[in-house]
Amino acid sequence: MSRTVVVTGGGSGIGRACAVHFATEGATVVITGRRAGLLSDVASELGATAVAFDASDADAVAKALSKLPGSIDVVVNCAGGNTDLSRSDATQVDAAEGPTSLLTDIAKRWRANFDSNVLSAVLVTEALKERLVDNARIVTIGSIAGRTGGGGSYGAAKAAIEAWTGDIARSLGPRRITANVVAPGLIESTEFFHGKLTDERRTSLIEATFTKRAGQTDDVVATVAFLASIGAGHITGQVIPVNGGAHLAR
Repeated sequence: MSRTVVVTGGGSGIGRACAVHFATEGATVVITGRRAGLLSDVASELGATAVAFDASDADAVAKALSKLPGSIDVVVNCAGGNTDLSRSDATQVDAAEGPTSLLTDIAKRWRANFDSNVLSAVLVTEALKERLVDNARIVTIGSIAGRTGGGGSYGAAKAAIEAWTGDIARSLGPRRITANVVAPGLIESTEFFHGKLTDERRTSLIEATFTKRAGQTDDVVATVAFLASIGAGHITGQVIPVNGGAHLAR
């Protein structure tokens, strides 16, 4: 029987790779994101449905509900990223501008990462909660930064995702709905670094792994696919690292 899968952030990177996997499996796939043109192109390529909206905006999520499926088997929350890396140098605030400007900028940056990574997952999942079938699967993309203490506001946001996942797993568990986090390390072939990953930093991240290689989107997709499978029904509330051993989950 074909399953219905909703992938947020499905226009690029890990989200797109997940959408490709589920479409290839024969699932009915709905991809969401903010870039309508990109989503439309990807949906046409995959035979999926595109629904464009900002997942961190409560009003936008509510307005999109009429376009989203009424019965859902899998939700994959991929929307997000380190919003600090998407900022241009021109938007950086110097301490010389004064403590008020500096603190205002810090608050703006922290809220941006929280909205992009936490609220996007929370709002979409809560909005679709009653549409999830029994035995449905929720998989949210976290990050190694949520455990290593790196990444500033981004790492803190991904740590919050882990705490929220435990809560949603507990509340939906009686319906045999599972919720888990997949936490990647360095994954290439995505827009994550916005061209700001230096060769030196890439080398150090690879050297930190046991496997001595960078991760690829397919590495993450394989884990997402397993957690979304019927056979993973007794795994819930967990954080599964995909980082080549760069950080151990223990």
